[in-house]
Amino acid sequence: MPAFKLRMRTSAAILAGAAGLTALGAGVLPATANAATASPKAIAARIVPANQLASFSQIISHESGWNVTATNPSSGSYGLGQALPASKMASAGADWKTNPATQIKWALDYMNTRYGSPNAAWAFWQTHHWY
Repeated sequence: MPAFKLRMRTSAAILAGAAGLTALGAGVLPATANAATASPKAIAARIVPANQLASFSQIISHESGWNVTATNPSSGSYGLGQALPASKMASAGADWKTNPATQIKWALDYMNTRYGSPNAAWAFWQTHHWY
């Protein structure tokens, strides 16, 4: 292949890649910029794998009703995933008390570590009514 055609194809591939990155960035940047105004459910949809989202959502709905500051008065468990002690969520970020993204990341990690996935955590929850 002549060097000129190779350079044209390479340049076209670079431009296509850059366009893809720009398109990807356009999808990510507004989400990041609007993280403070996005609902916890919308944030979860960006963080939790799609094939795990329904189960994750079921657990969070039952545990906290998607209330970032939900507190169990008897146990002290706190947040979307009802961490106990609440301070465990600090492992996901210093803003764990009020940031739904931090709480979602912590809850997803907890479900993956303890049960293997949100789907498996939800199966356990359905039997025991806790996770």
